[in-house]
Amino acid sequence: MGGVTSSMAAKFAFFPPNPPSYKVVVDESSGKLTITGVPKKDNVNADVLSIPTKRGNEVIALYVKNPLAKLTLLYSHGNAADLGQMYELFVDLSLHLCVNLMGYDYSGYGQSSGKPSEQNTYADIEATYRFLEENYGTKEEDVILYGQSVGSGPTLDLATRLRRLRAVVLHSPILSGLRVIYPVKKTYWFDIYKNIEKIPLVVCPVLVIHGTADDVVDFSHGKKLWEKCKEKYEPLWLKGGSHCNLEIYPEYIKHLKKFMSAIEKVSHLKIESGHHSQHSQEQSEPPRNSVDHREKPRLSMDLRQKSWSSVDQREKSRLSVDQREKSRLNVDQREKSRASIDCKEKSRSSTDRREKSREGVDLPDKARTSTDQPDKARNSIDRFGNMMRSVAFCNIDCLKHTVSEA
Repeated sequence: MGGVTSSMAAKFAFFPPNPPSYKVVVDESSGKLTITGVPKKDNVNADVLSIPTKRGNEVIALYVKNPLAKLTLLYSHGNAADLGQMYELFVDLSLHLCVNLMGYDYSGYGQSSGKPSEQNTYADIEATYRFLEENYGTKEEDVILYGQSVGSGPTLDLATRLRRLRAVVLHSPILSGLRVIYPVKKTYWFDIYKNIEKIPLVVCPVLVIHGTADDVVDFSHGKKLWEKCKEKYEPLWLKGGSHCNLEIYPEYIKHLKKFMSAIEKVSHLKIESGHHSQHSQEQSEPPRNSVDHREKPRLSMDLRQKSWSSVDQREKSRLSVDQREKSRLNVDQREKSRASIDCKEKSRSSTDRREKSREGVDLPDKARTSTDQPDKARNSIDRFGNMMRSVAFCNIDCLKHTVSEA
């Protein structure tokens, strides 16, 4: 099944530029990788990298540095694009958003080795993220994942596994691969990039950007994903925007800047509130060995504590006396009840003696009535038998009726 899924994905999901728009060469003086075939820009500090993945491929990545950056944007580009075509946008985003930006080519794209597949893209983004952590010291809470079009697939897959991620940006995202072709309501096993099932698992703020006139990935995809977000940020629905031109709208960069500012402020507020609570706690707890005026209130508190303790002791002694009194009363009540019972027993015994004397006179009558008792017993047994037979018949009839109804 995995092979079938990969082959389907390769047919309708991946269109790497052929030939690639750039080349990678080794600089003879520095021994570092450089990228050729891209527009030259002044004052651009960028590293060209070759990153191994756990699936045995080597992906080419571009890390654009901003000396004022506090956050890092990990960008997964769309279909039919590679690093050469994205180079200028990466440099501009790094500059205007004041972020470090890491972009990479999927396996089989640009100068990356291997073939494009869903599972390879998951391995590609994971390897790139780990490279940021291990080689640039980037922290998870300082990373923003940015996924465009098909790049929303690996972006959301990684986002579900990072619990301290700063934020996610989805640019013209897809609900799933199959839903781009046909608006199915059910997710099938052979579908790819099941973003509709992964988006509820993302716990960080999510910004969704989509054009209302997108003729490749319908606007409904972005809207549905935004509705399913846990941490929704104000979306950007660009009226008249298509699939590949959202960057030219002034609202695009303006809204991204607003988003970056918002998530930075949230982080600062958390840090400041943490310091404030710690500072207030330190102020409320002065040093124990200090001998200043704050010790006097503490002494008065101790005196009050002692007075309270003495009151408590008196209350306890009073309660113990009350308990002893209650126990004495209970004993007296039991004695009285026992005496009344003895009186009743005496009166009952005298009554029994009088009854016995009377019975001696009535013996002939009792002998006569004793002969009538077998007939009464026989009649009561007959009545009881008739009752049991009628009950048994009633239960059987009711059971038959119930079964016939069932």
